[in-house]
Amino acid sequence: MLLHGWGFNSALFSHLVDAYKNQYRITLIDLPGHGRSANVDGGLNEWCNEIIKILPNNPILLGWSLGGLLAINIANKIKISQLILLASTPKFIKDNDWNYGIDVNNFEQFSNTLQLDSTQGLKRFISLQTDNKAQLKSLKHSIDTLPASPNALAQGLAILLKSDLRKPLKQLTIPVQVILGERDTLVPIAIIKWYTMHNISITRLNTGHLPFLHPDFELSII
Repeated sequence: MLLHGWGFNSALFSHLVDAYKNQYRITLIDLPGHGRSANVDGGLNEWCNEIIKILPNNPILLGWSLGGLLAINIANKIKISQLILLASTPKFIKDNDWNYGIDVNNFEQFSNTLQLDSTQGLKRFISLQTDNKAQLKSLKHSIDTLPASPNALAQGLAILLKSDLRKPLKQLTIPVQVILGERDTLVPIAIIKWYTMHNISITRLNTGHLPFLHPDFELSII
């Protein structure tokens, strides 16, 4: 099961699906209020409970960015076989006891800019993440065609702002794999220290917040 991030939809993973569809059974979903999915009242738990309803048995969960938070939370609710986090973290916001996040003021400026015109903001964002013209064209088309609802955008930002899933992530006994971009401006590469401290497998790529678009990206399924 692939879980995308804030403001996007499952079409974001089209390149990934093409690369792995002959090896694995892949399930795609649009997060609540994103793409073709209806809004769901509530926050992190309510979103995850809706996703759980359509999960296959004992799935591998892959979550990118906001999708990573959802995947961590789901992994603490039901049995899954493996967790893969792409450019994600158990806590996105920096505070007194967490140096591996983004400053809350910077985050709010970033989110406010995107909310003013989410479609154009997301397209500008992905333009900074890849130079591949075919990928950019496909991603921009999916953003234009299936924009997220204002309600879902607000809910997703609240999840990013408030969630702290460090303890739930540390409690997992399943294999966890993390893939990070060295030039990611939202998930600092320094978080490698924390993941290493907790014996979590890490791959780092010379890229930004969309590591799965990098030519060297490779999934390691256990």
